[in-house]
Amino acid sequence: MHLGNGIICPITGIPMIVAAVGTAFYAYKKAKKIFGKDKIMPAVTLTMLVFALQMINFAIPATGSSGHIIGGILLSAIIGPYAAFLAMCTILFIQAVFFADGGILALGCNIFNMGFLACFIAYPLLYKPLQQNNKPVTGAILASVAALQLGSIAVVAESALSGSITGNLLNFTGMMQFIHLPIGIIEGIATGGIILLIRFVNLKNLSYIFGGSSLVLAGIISQYASTKPDGLEWSLLNISDSVVMQSQYALYNLSEALQAKSAVLASIPSGSIVGLFTAGALMYITSVIICKKTVKVDAQ
Repeated sequence: MHLGNGIICPITGIPMIVAAVGTAFYAYKKAKKIFGKDKIMPAVTLTMLVFALQMINFAIPATGSSGHIIGGILLSAIIGPYAAFLAMCTILFIQAVFFADGGILALGCNIFNMGFLACFIAYPLLYKPLQQNNKPVTGAILASVAALQLGSIAVVAESALSGSITGNLLNFTGMMQFIHLPIGIIEGIATGGIILLIRFVNLKNLSYIFGGSSLVLAGIISQYASTKPDGLEWSLLNISDSVVMQSQYALYNLSEALQAKSAVLASIPSGSIVGLFTAGALMYITSVIICKKTVKVDAQ
C-alpha cells in the first residue's frame, strides 16, 4: 500500500506531510503522559518486528498479487496508539528515505493510510471495545480488516485528488477493497496470536522474542518473500490505461533526485539488517525523549 511519488502530486502530498508532522507532535505530547520507561525496549523491538514483517510479501492465491502485514493495530495494542503512531512514522520514514519504498512526496499520505487510520480510528473504535470485553482476537481481526479497507479507500481518494487516476475509479476502488480484504484477515489473525502470546510472557522476555524474531525475518525469511505485485501495484496494473503519472512538477523531480541519493540501503546485501537496526535506534531515541520529564524551576 506504499504510494510512490508518481501517484501523488505536490498539491496532495505536501498538505499530507504537514498533517503527518502535526499528528506526530500531538502523539508525542499524548505519549509523554502515559508512556513509561518499562515500555522502551518492547517498543523498540516491536518496531523492529513490524519493520521486518513489512518486508515479507506473501502471495494471495488465485490473484497474481501479494501483500504484507502493516502492523498498526499490533503496535497500538501493545504500546498504545500514540507511541504506535510514532513507531509507524519511524518505519515509513526509513522505508521511503533509505529504501525508496514509497515516495518521499507521498510520505504523509502513507503515514495517514497505514498509521493514522489504524492507530486512531480502527484501534479505538473496534479493537479496544472488544478487547475490554475479553475478545482481543476478534477485535484484532476486525480492526485489522477495517484499517486495511479504510487505507485502501484513502489511497483511491488521494490518487484521484492528485489527478493520477483519470477513469475507472469505481473499478480501482473495488479492486483495492477486494485485494486488501484477505491481507487484513491474515494480519488480524497474526496480530491476535501475538496479543495472546504476551499474556504469558513478561516485558523483558517479550523484548527478546520480538528482537530475535525480527532478526530472523529480516535476515533470512525476507529473502524468500513473494515478488508478485502488491495489492496497490496489482490494482494499478488492472487499470493501467487510466493511470497518469504525476511527473511534471519540479518538486516531484527534486524528491526523486533526493531519494535516488538517500536510498543507499536498497542496493546493499545487508541493507535489510542495517534498516532494521536503524528503525530500532530511531525508536529508542524517540522513546527516551518521550520518557524524559520536563524539570520546572520555581521562580525565586
